[in-house]
Amino acid sequence: MPRPSPLILLIPLIFLILLIPLIPKASAQETYGSRLGWKADDRVIILHVDDVGMSFESNEGAIQALEQGVASSWSIMMPCPWVPGIFHYLKEHPETDAGLHLTLTSEWKDYRWEPLSGARAVPGLVDSEGAMHSSVRAVVSHASPEEVDTEIRAQLDRCRKMGWEPTHLDSHMGTLFAHPAFLDKYIRLGLEQKIPIMLPAGHNTLMRQTNPFDEQTMAFLKATGEKLWNAGLPVIDDLHNFSYDWKPAASMKTREELRRFKSQKYMESFAGLKPGITFVIMHCATASDIFPHISDSGPLRQADLEAMLDPVLKDYLQKEGIHITTWREMMERRKRIH
Repeated sequence: MPRPSPLILLIPLIFLILLIPLIPKASAQETYGSRLGWKADDRVIILHVDDVGMSFESNEGAIQALEQGVASSWSIMMPCPWVPGIFHYLKEHPETDAGLHLTLTSEWKDYRWEPLSGARAVPGLVDSEGAMHSSVRAVVSHASPEEVDTEIRAQLDRCRKMGWEPTHLDSHMGTLFAHPAFLDKYIRLGLEQKIPIMLPAGHNTLMRQTNPFDEQTMAFLKATGEKLWNAGLPVIDDLHNFSYDWKPAASMKTREELRRFKSQKYMESFAGLKPGITFVIMHCATASDIFPHISDSGPLRQADLEAMLDPVLKDYLQKEGIHITTWREMMERRKRIH
């Protein structure tokens, strides 16, 4: 099953030619974190939970991770069945940092969802079962940029119809990063609607460990980041995208074992944090008898939740002086800068 996380692929040179003039002429020490008012050497993280709305267990995990743990942000999969449940929660908790996990794939075998636009409007986004394609590759092969644009706008429209203004946009399984024309639609939507988007555009120290790319792609990201900044939107410096690879051993059965395993992984990886704002992706879910029929990733997701609830991890972050922020806070800081 494809890894549900962002993919940064090579961007055609024409995009670079258009955007390179926008690259900021800033000092080597400047980060988007320092531009938003943190100190030059501050390490700032968004502890972000993906896949909210996918299932009851995903909703419960996200709520616990924010209310009882150190997680600070979510994003919601609008085509999924448990979206109403999480929006009822948001009505009672309007301070929540909740964005949209723009969804163009339906990756599980027996638990699937359709595009909000409908199969007739976006036939290239639909497979032989009438659901979204199960892989990023299939979306790239069958869907047009116009269909992608139609669907991500439909997801934003439903969110607003349900009474919520998203704090940011990101991409389920990185599908919007898998083709230059898809990425263009994603960036344009954020710019047009004045919604921050998840696009790491700073030093990208950690992201290059999982997504090696050349200097041309780095230049594209930096130029796009500056374009977003100039439009009045906050921008992140780096992407921490390791947690889905940290799979607990089959022998780990208890909450305590899962907690120790994942907390240690996070603390070890945070030693590599550089100054600036780093977006940390995770997938939190509670355990149930049903979730194994959706996905075999239950223990991994439960371990992420346990780590967020772990006082040892909380103490580590405090002792290390690592700041936790949200998209909402970043946008408020950006608005104060002229």
